[in-house]
Amino acid sequence: MLEAVNLGCSRGDRRLFKGLNFSVKPGELIELRGANGSGKTSLLRILCGLAAPAEGEVRWNGKNIRSLGEEYSGAISYLAHQNGVKDELSAIENLRIACGVAGNVLSKADAQTVLEQVGLSRQQNLPARSLSAGQKRRVALARLLRSKAAVWILDEVLTSLDDTAIRLSRRFIGDYLKNGGLAIIATHQELDLSAERIQRIELSP
Repeated sequence: MLEAVNLGCSRGDRRLFKGLNFSVKPGELIELRGANGSGKTSLLRILCGLAAPAEGEVRWNGKNIRSLGEEYSGAISYLAHQNGVKDELSAIENLRIACGVAGNVLSKADAQTVLEQVGLSRQQNLPARSLSAGQKRRVALARLLRSKAAVWILDEVLTSLDDTAIRLSRRFIGDYLKNGGLAIIATHQELDLSAERIQRIELSP
């Protein structure tokens, strides 16, 4: 279980949010909403352990994540608003290297299968600089499909995707939740997902 306990966050002299409490269990989804600048990405970075809260703490299975180190970082998969795709590498190289860094070694054949699932089989050997924004997003999504993480933390996951890719993404996330995954997704779009429980958190600027 992932818990936020009295979380607060500031940016300079500006308070983004305070006293934020929630918990989410396997099979459950949190939809995080709010205007630009309301603190959605800041909250996701705190939940990932990439930033420290101004007050409060994040707990994973009852323990403060700041004390867990790799035990927690290995349990999460974070897809930021930026795709983290290297322009000089091909789609298949990006996928295999990213998975390898995460400790999930992927053969070329397995990588080709995953890229086919996200509709990039014809673009697999192209340098990422030649891909569209939506295709780069698909490369980032492909990493999720091979992730063994217990928690997906996703920032505007449907951004830049066409209708076909949006439907695929909804299916992948839905399957992940059905199989006991836990997801926290910041979004401006309707996700149209089903889960054991869906919480919607609105941050105000």
